[in-house]
Amino acid sequence: MGRSYGVPVVVCEQDGRPVRFTWEGRLFVVRRILDHWVSLRAEWVPAAQRRPPERQCWRVRVGARAAQGVYELQHDVVDGEWRLARVWE
Repeated sequence: MGRSYGVPVVVCEQDGRPVRFTWEGRLFVVRRILDHWVSLRAEWVPAAQRRPPERQCWRVRVGARAAQGVYELQHDVVDGEWRLARVWE
C-alpha cells in the first residue's frame, strides 16, 4: 500500500494526459500511464448543482534521477486543480 498525500501539484498535460509534474520543487517525468479512471461522486455536489463533479485519476510510472516509482495523480475537472494522491516507491 502506498503513502497518501492529497497535496496540490503542478502538472503539464499533453492531449489531456499528464506528461510531467512538479512536487516539492522536483520534476517528475511520466514514463508510462498504468491506469486511468474517472470518479463521479454525488456527495461532492452542492444541492443547487445538478451534475456531479468529475475527478480524473491517473496512475503513472515516473522516472527521474532522484526518484522513480508509481504515483497517483487526481485532476478535478471543475476547478482544474491537480493533486498528488498516493505514492508507491
